[in-house]
Amino acid sequence: MLRRRAGGESVEQIQPDLIIPTGKRKGQNPSVASIYRALAEHAKREAYPEAVEQAHADFAALQIGEVPGPRGTDEVPQMLGAVQ
Repeated sequence: MLRRRAGGESVEQIQPDLIIPTGKRKGQNPSVASIYRALAEHAKREAYPEAVEQAHADFAALQIGEVPGPRGTDEVPQMLGAVQ
C-alpha cells in the first residue's frame, strides 16, 4: 500500500485491492477512512521512532509486573505553582 501510495495512486484506487485478513469483516475491503488512519499511524511511527520504542519498553515492563518510573525532569513539563 505504501509503495502504491508513493507511486501516486489515490487511496480510493488502492482500496479494492486490500482485503481484511481476520475478524468480523474478514474477506472484505477496509473503508477509505481505515486506510487513511493506517497511513497516519505509519507516518507518526516514522516521525517519532523513539516514542514507539519507549512505549514498547514500558509495555514489556508492565507485562512482567514492573512499574516504569517517572521520566526525567527534562522530559516532563513542570506545572506552574506545583508543590515540590
